[in-house]
Amino acid sequence: MQTSLARRQRHRRLGIARQPRGSSAVRRTVIVIPFLIFALFLSAGVAGFLGVVAAYSYYSQNLPDPKVLLTALAFDQQTTVYDRSGQTELARLGERKREVVTFKDIPPEAIDATTAIEDKDFWSNPGFDLGGFLSATIDTVNGRPRGGSTITQQLVRQRLLPPSAFDGSREERKIREIIQSLRLTQAFPGIEGKQQIITAYLNQNFYGNQSYGIAAAAQTYFGKSLKDLSLAQYAILAAIPQSPTKFDLAKNAEQVCTTTVAEGVDCPKTQLVVASDSEVVARRNYILDRMKTESTLSGSGHTVDEYEAAKSEPVVLVAQGGVKWRAPHFVWQVREQLARILCPGATVDACEKIDTGGYRVTTTLNWKMQGTAEKWVYAAAIAPNRKNTKTLLTNLKIPASDQKWLLNLKSKNIHNAAAAVMDYRTGEVLAYVGSGSYVTPGNRKFQPQFDVLSDGWRQPGSSIKPLNYAIGIDDHKMTAATMFMDVTTNFGGKFVPTQADHLERGPVRLRSALQFSLNIPSIKAGIMNGLDHFYQRSADFGVKYIPGSLPVVSMGIGTLEVHPIDLLGGYGAIADSGVLMPRTMILSIVDSNGKTIYPDPNAAPVKGKRVISPQTAYIMTDILAGNTVPKTNPFWGEWAVYNGATRRPAAYKTGTTNDNRDVHAYGFLAPPADKKAPALAVGVWMGNSNNEPNTDTLSLKSSAPLWSRIMRDVSRGMPIATWKRPSGIVDATVDAISGMKPGPFTKQKVKELFIKGTQPTETDDLRRTVEIDSATGDLWAEICQGPKKTVGALDFSSVETSYGSWAKADRAWAARAARGPGVAGGPKRTRTSYLYGSGFFPFGRSWGGIFAPTKVCKPPAETPPPCVPDPILGIPCPSEPPGGPGGKPPKPPKP
Repeated sequence: MQTSLARRQRHRRLGIARQPRGSSAVRRTVIVIPFLIFALFLSAGVAGFLGVVAAYSYYSQNLPDPKVLLTALAFDQQTTVYDRSGQTELARLGERKREVVTFKDIPPEAIDATTAIEDKDFWSNPGFDLGGFLSATIDTVNGRPRGGSTITQQLVRQRLLPPSAFDGSREERKIREIIQSLRLTQAFPGIEGKQQIITAYLNQNFYGNQSYGIAAAAQTYFGKSLKDLSLAQYAILAAIPQSPTKFDLAKNAEQVCTTTVAEGVDCPKTQLVVASDSEVVARRNYILDRMKTESTLSGSGHTVDEYEAAKSEPVVLVAQGGVKWRAPHFVWQVREQLARILCPGATVDACEKIDTGGYRVTTTLNWKMQGTAEKWVYAAAIAPNRKNTKTLLTNLKIPASDQKWLLNLKSKNIHNAAAAVMDYRTGEVLAYVGSGSYVTPGNRKFQPQFDVLSDGWRQPGSSIKPLNYAIGIDDHKMTAATMFMDVTTNFGGKFVPTQADHLERGPVRLRSALQFSLNIPSIKAGIMNGLDHFYQRSADFGVKYIPGSLPVVSMGIGTLEVHPIDLLGGYGAIADSGVLMPRTMILSIVDSNGKTIYPDPNAAPVKGKRVISPQTAYIMTDILAGNTVPKTNPFWGEWAVYNGATRRPAAYKTGTTNDNRDVHAYGFLAPPADKKAPALAVGVWMGNSNNEPNTDTLSLKSSAPLWSRIMRDVSRGMPIATWKRPSGIVDATVDAISGMKPGPFTKQKVKELFIKGTQPTETDDLRRTVEIDSATGDLWAEICQGPKKTVGALDFSSVETSYGSWAKADRAWAARAARGPGVAGGPKRTRTSYLYGSGFFPFGRSWGGIFAPTKVCKPPAETPPPCVPDPILGIPCPSEPPGGPGGKPPKPPKP
């Protein structure tokens, strides 16, 4: 870099770097703005002229004089954030760093990196880029939303639009923004004006980690003066303003050990490094590529080889000061909601009021519950990866009875976890832990400051299944008794999923399929719902899929990434009789004068949105509640929630992705009779920050016990509540296997819940009448020995016939199952099995009957008449020995 720095210094001495190549174009553009507008008026005619003038006059009302841009940046009072009691201070916002610099203090590389990515025509445009705006508009209409704002527009949005400018539609705000951008360019004409605008922009920008202005960011992240940064460092700072929260370098960094140490041993020396495969580094490299041809100020000061070398430079940060916040991940989410309240239409990074308004913010956080959640998340994610695990657990006051499952997590390659507690009747977040520990040194597997709950995109695995089935039941496309075939099936596109244990359990009702988390029935349910419909209805539950995703067959088993906190809200909707309450983290905001500005006392009470009927919600809750009843489901029931020795009614579901990258658990309690008491829902996630799979650890050994222990402790001492059955639900007795009305060959019956009018009306037809020979068990024929017996034999030939590939796989399974359990076959060599296993078979070791024999009986052998010996001729019966009964055989003749 010495050659590069020397060139930079030489350019400054010669004054080359200060004169943009498009300088004359700037002057011409500024002069020609009025003429361009006039030309538009002429082309529009008199009527158009009057319309444009009227629109300009209307939308420019109350816009401030652009020259106020030169006023000093204001620093006001800090905002203080409290828990719901108003007594425990969580954070003080506004402890920020800003260093204001002049244009001559900003290296040309810093400016070129910014204009290359944010506004390549900055030096020549009039503050508004019509081509870029139209291109961004077209992309947005086509479902690819992106920004098309120039640097001038961004600065206007941050500094020169009053709150009233954000009233009305997005389009109206955009018009005001464009008008003010044109006015700003006219107020600061020529090259000097452009220099003032870019300087204000770089001083104004938020760069994450409480750093305002590019000079402060240089110190915060690299511990250097702005003039001493490398080419790569200029580029990565330019990458941040698009999304400072997302691209915050400290949040994206991990502690990398500079020496080799054994697993579980703390590293004596680390560096804070942003991974080379992270999104912000990819954006940096894109900027460096653009700078090769878009460097207006630094010009030819760098060679192509230097730009290429910069792309390989590691992003090493200086040690970052710890955030003196309680519940820090929660506080970051509070800032997001503050921005929506205080600065409607603006991003959190553009809302300075958050840090300067001097507000008193009372949040929804229950500090005691927060401590509980933090303790258990640390115990499950951090402690097992330490050498002194048992000591850490003892210090955390983890009961000895719980230490066993936590110690079993050692060497399982699970390094991170997250958890949240919500009141599903109000949408209030009561506890929020976005990672295993915010302050513990991190690594690639554990990024402490990254919020997995709200910022992480994670595959939910089987935890998406309740939403899938709820949609089907609510649409009356299926019921809790609908029979699915749990049979390995080729769903097309080489997608042939199996159960984790590689067993095929054949016919199962929806209730059992969900309780025992069978994959293939849920995939089939998603297809029956309609993949597009399933995808769209998920949004009703507050669940957003990762941008760019499309409905796929596998989404029924949770392969599309979601935010875990959104999925917890979806479970809350099921718990709240089908009503989704908007998630909130703020109870009140009081300004520095003591005036309450939120909630608005004149506003109507917040209401939730109904996403499913109360009847659907009750049936789904009843199914999931079976997972905490050991007699119903001993596997999931191991982690039932107890209040002392009493089992507390609870409903939950786990999720494990096929490759064990993510394990989840979500569930809820019945709502207390006291409307002011919290109705609790808890969600947990476990895994690794870098998506590395764990070592074959399923949710029942990790996320399920974590969910259980958090729920147990946050609900301790609360009254035990039960769910109230809504009207419109009926009970019906059905065949335990087919889910239809019991027939003459039904072996077992169960009572099931139905939305009134959806109970089965057809009699069981899974068995057909077959006549067999009682003596041999073969098919009856008149030649059989008998007696003849009429039985019901399983017949799967008419099952799932609406889907050809399903029916084909079902018939193949039936042929194997006729030979008994444990018979392998099919595309993945999976084995036949009864429901369920490990000695627990709720409906016996049977699929509900026998399979029809395939052989016809043979006629019995003819019986010869009884032998009567002839004493005269001395002929004995063939069965008698020679010489007659009891006689001796004759001696052989002598030779």
